Amino acid sequence: MNTKTIGKLVKKARKKQNFTQAEAAGYLNIGTRFLSDLENGKPTIQLEKTLQVLEEIGFNILIIPKSNHKLTRYIEDHLNEE
Repeated sequence: MNTKTIGKLVKKARKKQNFTQAEAAGYLNIGTRFLSDLENGKPTIQLEKTLQVLEEIGFNILIIPKSNHKLTRYIEDHLNEE
């Protein structure tokens, strides 16, 4: 996972909810500049704000150790089904 991928997920979720960037930023209590940087995958975005945005637009955040290959593969396979 990288900032470009996260940005694409955020943008897709925002558009699915029919929010403009300005509307979403207001709802999320963040600046439109931050949201734009996040959606464009800027590598220096603030982690805390990014996690806040992800949670508030409907994502669960799960961190899995790389050593847990079975669970990681299961999740990746099922995410690709969407």
